[in-house]
Amino acid sequence: MKNTLFILRIFVFSLLVLPIVSCSDDDDGNGDNGGGDAQNIVEIALETDELAILVQALQAADGDLVNVLQGPGPFTVLAPTNSAFTAFLASNGFGSLEEVPTDVLAEILLNHVIAADIKSSDLASAGRGYASTSATGAGGNNISIYFNATAGVRFNNVSAVTDGGADIEASNGTIHIVDAVIPLPTIASHAAANSTDFSSLVTALGAADGDLIGDLTGEGPFTVLAPDNAAFSEFLGDTPLGNVNTAVLRRILLNHVLDAELGAVSSTELGALGNGYVNTSVTGAGDNPMSLYFNTTDGVEFNGISTVTEADIVGTNGIIHAVDAVIDLPTVVTFATADPNFSTLESALTELTPGVDYVEILSRTEGSNADGINPDYTVFAPTDEAFAALIEELGGVPEATVLATVLNHHVITEANIASGDLMMGANTVTTLQGEDITVTLPGTGNNIADVTDGAGNTDIGIIFVDVQAENGVIHVVNKVMLPNL
Repeated sequence: MKNTLFILRIFVFSLLVLPIVSCSDDDDGNGDNGGGDAQNIVEIALETDELAILVQALQAADGDLVNVLQGPGPFTVLAPTNSAFTAFLASNGFGSLEEVPTDVLAEILLNHVIAADIKSSDLASAGRGYASTSATGAGGNNISIYFNATAGVRFNNVSAVTDGGADIEASNGTIHIVDAVIPLPTIASHAAANSTDFSSLVTALGAADGDLIGDLTGEGPFTVLAPDNAAFSEFLGDTPLGNVNTAVLRRILLNHVLDAELGAVSSTELGALGNGYVNTSVTGAGDNPMSLYFNTTDGVEFNGISTVTEADIVGTNGIIHAVDAVIDLPTVVTFATADPNFSTLESALTELTPGVDYVEILSRTEGSNADGINPDYTVFAPTDEAFAALIEELGGVPEATVLATVLNHHVITEANIASGDLMMGANTVTTLQGEDITVTLPGTGNNIADVTDGAGNTDIGIIFVDVQAENGVIHVVNKVMLPNL
């Protein structure tokens, strides 16, 4: 079992949606240059009065953008008007274009350039979605731009194509004139821009304890699994968001933000990796980082409940992957159910032991239970291969009461014992079954640690550690531990 990241399906739109507006050859002094060869994008901009500041910006910015946009392309340029630039400068505290750092100016301009020739006829059928601009965002990935053509056409919910400004044809692409400069988006502003999918998420971020919107506007980089509006509706049911405990809400939302050490994780980076566990930005029992299980066997699924629907929404400070379900704070049962390496363990905890409700017991997050079985739990989880070896050795599955006794020998109650809590050498703990096991660090061979069970077997190895849940922690063992039956 590898501690790796997940692979994602990429649903990246290559088209933007604009209204179908015909432009005559002489609109704004543009077109086929009087019947001769078509002009390139820069030549058209130079002859268009309302794009004068754009031309100045292209000349001032780093990267020789004038020469770039005179190249073969193809390019689609969202060209802000003079008034758009004037408003942008004023709102950002710049007295003139010359005050904008030239490297920043270059990225802002590149955020208006798409490396494709996109016509209105191509765009009208797309509706809404994302495309990649030529600006560089988190992890060196191209920044995404959101478009919505359901009521007019807006980009990142801040800029729209002007009347008559669509489909200005050039020799190396197409210009669409827009009424506002499109700022470089953060994770937070991307979510806010797409109200169709993420308005509930934005509301939740604002309602939760702390300043999560401010946090996701910060430097990052972040990887955010963003539940869509339908996911929040399903999760909340009849409970208004305002009735959700704000501290709990914060923890749930942080369970959708991967650990900061992972940075901005793109689909390209994810594609070569397999199933496993990563940490999120919330802590579980023992104040240890919460685990998240990902499975790429059939699509991309998190904790067995939430699937990626749109990958690689890139901002300056991170990457969003949209998901179709809210990922609740996991219990140890969540991971036993989600991880296919525990399919036999799941069966043992359910239909093979009908006399004990292990699902209810191991889902508990509160103490003082009548049966005296209280979290937090430390669970030593045998793999399917470990169970298969036991069944072969015994010539069949143990009967239910014996199996329940064996399972109880894998559970420690009222203790979240992470690997970091163990001392070098022998560590003895008492199981729910009543007998002791001994965990010895370091392990032999490929084992992280060795285990001696109640029956005295010493050939048991812990092969993966610290799958952290809200109510306990799981360590994976390569052999079923037996009590002294």
